[in-house]
Amino acid sequence: MSEHHKNPHLEEAHQHLKAARQAMRQSVESMLPPGFVESRRKARKEFLLAVRSMLDAAIERFEKTTKSS
Repeated sequence: MSEHHKNPHLEEAHQHLKAARQAMRQSVESMLPPGFVESRRKARKEFLLAVRSMLDAAIERFEKTTKSS
């Protein structure tokens, strides 16, 4: 068990920080145009899929070179 879960004061501070982060995120999102957050999520997913494809290609190339060695 981590140290902050043993100390009730630290656990309380952790909960307050978590709530503050969520409130800050909501306040920032309320300033953005409608649909921006969803577009950002879709763009992030596409970026991650591109990284996955590059990693898959690198793994395949690595496996081919190690099999031929």
